Amino acid sequence: MLLIVGTVRVPAQNMDAARPIMKQMADASRLEQGCVEYGYAEDVFEPGLIHVKEMWTDQGALDRHFASAHLAEWRAAWPSLGIRDRNLRVYEVTEARTT
Repeated sequence: MLLIVGTVRVPAQNMDAARPIMKQMADASRLEQGCVEYGYAEDVFEPGLIHVKEMWTDQGALDRHFASAHLAEWRAAWPSLGIRDRNLRVYEVTEARTT
């Protein structure tokens, strides 16, 4: 299992334009084979800070995601939305446990 967590920044004044595009990206990604979880969350303390969390069954699923048309469309929208400071990390996870 691969877990991707991190953040991106969207200028706060661009959030209304970014939300529907982020929703399209999340909806399409969630339909992909191998996607276990895919989501964005706005930080409650820092306007425009978006937390990203994804889970994929394996590297093949993630590679297919990286090659998808909806990911290319999402990345193409970044300049007009002012998306910057992308900071994402991939972790290999063997099992989950409750805290």
